[in-house]
Amino acid sequence: MNPILVIGYGNPLRGDDGVGWRVAEEAAAVLPDPPVTVLTVQLLTPELADPISRSDLLILIDAAAEGPPGEVRCFPIAADSAAAASLAIGTHEVTLDRLLGMAQELFGHCPPAYMVTIAGESFEVSESLTPVVEAAVPEAMKCIFALTDNA
Repeated sequence: MNPILVIGYGNPLRGDDGVGWRVAEEAAAVLPDPPVTVLTVQLLTPELADPISRSDLLILIDAAAEGPPGEVRCFPIAADSAAAASLAIGTHEVTLDRLLGMAQELFGHCPPAYMVTIAGESFEVSESLTPVVEAAVPEAMKCIFALTDNA
């Protein structure tokens, strides 16, 4: 079976912004390792290009600032946007397109990538998710199961 990389990101000290971590931790508890590797990070950084390039499927999980609170979306990241991404980056920001572009440019491989988002309700300082966002975690997990089952 091909390796699958799941990356949950966001700030777990900013309320619903921590939902990427929450879903990734749930995934780590139920998906087999290997073939699934789960990481949690606050920010996308250039160092992630290497493990991304060594995977055959990438699933990213993050909070969304737009949409009805608790809305779950699962969508592919367009390969053409990653291929067009420039390697010229600043020191404080790495966009998803640039990160995928770095995996391709530096390591010769960019796997198919999918984003799973849950729209947040509150991004205020808190270590807890709002009830509506917490209630959406099982639906996000269903998206992740569907993606990993098809890999």
